Amino acid sequence: MIATVKKSNARSSKIPVQGMMENVMEQFYSAADYIDLNNNIRKILAITNNEIVVKFPVRMDNGEVEIFTGYRVQHNNALGPYKGGLRYHPTVDIDAARALAMWMTWKTSLAGLPYGGAKGGIKLNPKLYSKNELERITRRFTYALADNIGPEHDIPAPDVNTNSQTMAWMSDTYMSTRPPAERSANQHVVTGKPAGSGGLEGRDRATGYGVFLTVKLQLEKRGETLEGKRFIVQGFGNVGYWAAHFMENEGAKMVAVQDAQTTLENQDGISVADLFQYTQSNANAIANFIPANEIATEDFFGVDCEVCIPAALGNQITQENADKIKAFVIAEGANGPTNGDAEKILENRGVTIIPDILCNSGGVTASYFEWLQNRNGELWQLDEVMEKLTKKLTESFEKVYKYSQEESISMRKAAFCIAIKRIEMAYTQRGIFP
Repeated sequence: MIATVKKSNARSSKIPVQGMMENVMEQFYSAADYIDLNNNIRKILAITNNEIVVKFPVRMDNGEVEIFTGYRVQHNNALGPYKGGLRYHPTVDIDAARALAMWMTWKTSLAGLPYGGAKGGIKLNPKLYSKNELERITRRFTYALADNIGPEHDIPAPDVNTNSQTMAWMSDTYMSTRPPAERSANQHVVTGKPAGSGGLEGRDRATGYGVFLTVKLQLEKRGETLEGKRFIVQGFGNVGYWAAHFMENEGAKMVAVQDAQTTLENQDGISVADLFQYTQSNANAIANFIPANEIATEDFFGVDCEVCIPAALGNQITQENADKIKAFVIAEGANGPTNGDAEKILENRGVTIIPDILCNSGGVTASYFEWLQNRNGELWQLDEVMEKLTKKLTESFEKVYKYSQEESISMRKAAFCIAIKRIEMAYTQRGIFP
């Protein structure tokens, strides 16, 4: 008999999920119209290939059983295996996964990687569960998905509220379901693993590093540097922390930071290293960090700064707060943080938006390196990884910037056009079966 579960995913979503889907489709159609995309290929790219929903039971520490719902949406694999993260969050559902999977297709294409796009996760608030419970949930989810993922088919990675430990559990569970002689050959079923378990040195910082690097390159186009620039960061998780870390190392100053509960400001600067050390002993939260003042959540985007880094969740910059933004560069560390209405307002004001599919592509690029490392039985050193990452991200940035300048279009439209053209070429050359 299944007992009544007392836990609940109490935190409600601030994200209008339907808005995310509308957002990605608006971006796609705008670029498709601009490049006069073949109508048949437009039909294919406007839908997802596969949508997997699994429901599975897991026994909790108190002996009760809870039923979880997991999702995996595979958007397109014209360029290679599906690739994309798995997130653990109360807002996870099929519509969110669809939008995020589409963004992954454009992201991997723009980066020139041999991947398609996918996304998914489990609808839960991980803060409500113990580490042992999260391990059992992850392993059971992996088992439920096992026939729909694989190192040459669909390769998950970390995302919101998942990390290298999550990927280690997934990798171990998946390999355990394979015949003994095939287990080691399936290590690259996921990326973002710990370095000691087949992971890549530097994978932890890759996404944040990409955010920093694209900001640096954008400022160089203006004849400026990061020295003395003030920046604000929404989300002080993996992406937000590493982006802030590299920004600070280049002489920039973090003047505001926000997590799910708290917003801090200090125009004299908030030490990234000190705040990170503080969060390690404060349940990863920034609350009550003394060398900063707490301000209202709704005032975050209005803080005086030159660079804004939304690195949390989608649809955070909307028509309600776009006019408040003081920054002249927005670097999208999160997926889909700016909705269409807000983007129009910001463009009219001359604000440069470094689009998510370019700005945060360091993570999937490093995932590709990890996948290759496992596939070829190699071990890459950190300096080698960072050198390769810098080269790849710089190439992508220059390609998007040049196209946007030549066509007098936004960086986002330029990025989408380049990404979609590459997929169109694959379909045109290969044809459509049968």
